Amino acid sequence: MDEFVTLIYDGKEIQLPMVTGSEGEKAIDISRLRAETGFITLDPGYANTGSCLSGITFMDGEKGILRYRGIPVEQLATKSSFKETAYLLINGRLPNRDELTRFSVMLNDNSLVHTDLKGFYQNFPRASHPMGILSSMVNALKSFYPELDTLEEEINITMTRLLAKVRTMAAMSYKISRGHEIVLPRPELTYCENFLNMMFDTPVTPYEIKREVVNALRVFWILHADHEQNCSTSSVRMVGSARVNLYAAISSGIAALWGPLHGGANQAVIEMLTKIQEEGGDCAKIVQRAKDRNDPFRLMGFGHRVYKTYDPRAKIMKKMCDELLESMQITDPLLDTARELEEIALKDPYFIDHHLYPNIDFYSGIVLRAIGIPTNMFTVMFALGRLPGWIAQWKESTDDPKWKISRPRQIYTGNQEYDYVPLHAR
Repeated sequence: MDEFVTLIYDGKEIQLPMVTGSEGEKAIDISRLRAETGFITLDPGYANTGSCLSGITFMDGEKGILRYRGIPVEQLATKSSFKETAYLLINGRLPNRDELTRFSVMLNDNSLVHTDLKGFYQNFPRASHPMGILSSMVNALKSFYPELDTLEEEINITMTRLLAKVRTMAAMSYKISRGHEIVLPRPELTYCENFLNMMFDTPVTPYEIKREVVNALRVFWILHADHEQNCSTSSVRMVGSARVNLYAAISSGIAALWGPLHGGANQAVIEMLTKIQEEGGDCAKIVQRAKDRNDPFRLMGFGHRVYKTYDPRAKIMKKMCDELLESMQITDPLLDTARELEEIALKDPYFIDHHLYPNIDFYSGIVLRAIGIPTNMFTVMFALGRLPGWIAQWKESTDDPKWKISRPRQIYTGNQEYDYVPLHAR
């Protein structure tokens, strides 16, 4: 039986259909609202607006639930490889052994980048942020690898090419920025191992691949692989709705992720911890400042726009962080500051009452620092993890038979009509 919500205005009743998701969440379909009433809705930040129907990721912020294609992220982080998770997100199901092997071979076959791309990198100013470079270079891939057709096979090749090449391009940007020789991917290494080797291997000091570091990177990327309709994912869908190529859509997602309120938050955490340490390391004082409404200081890495309980990803990342630091026997004053800040905040009634728990950005910044990733590459690492989700979201939106180009409305608050005044009379 169809369900409706009745809107009453000026003595008229308009019935708006209800939509129920597979997990029971409900929405009011207002797609006919303007046509029938002349009204639009106003929802700054789209906090109460569903932009699409999606079968990729389910999250419940009140209960702390996150699932990819129905599988709890806790299980994927414990049991899955990043490649397998990427396949799941993009194709809607886990691969069998033969499918995973073919996917791995395709990733290896497409992991090298065109030699002309090196010239692009070298012409960016030395101080350029890696995210700006990555966004530009992903967009440029269209010139080097134009899509052949809209055939399913060609689309799959393009998506796999992106997963393979963006990883290589990210490592290239780091090497070139340091003035080091580029390290090529090796077919015998796993996806995560290859990235670490391309980042840190040198002719003088060969990189030692450590199991605990590879595992930490695997978990980091899986936990960042998708997160429903966030800012960057919505950007990919919105730009993609104009039927641009996949490279341009992903480039827009990278640009959106760059912001300090989104993907740049893990970098902001480390910068905040550094400043706390430079100012004496008084974490109790910092927590008091965070609670003061009149103080502009903001405690980075705590709380979340959606989660009203402990971020499920943060629980996994905290465990991974503790295990990594213990196994590598790392001593770092900055990490000690982070742990002290975490301990004070978790016991503070204000933080508990306001659901200001440490989020994934707090722990992921510490993990990346422990691995040896430079701070300005943190957001790039986030982008590499989010790439399968962006691709899956782009693919789902382009396959939608009810596709429409995104075209939000507005409430105009400017001047009313008035006459033009000639220049000599002003």
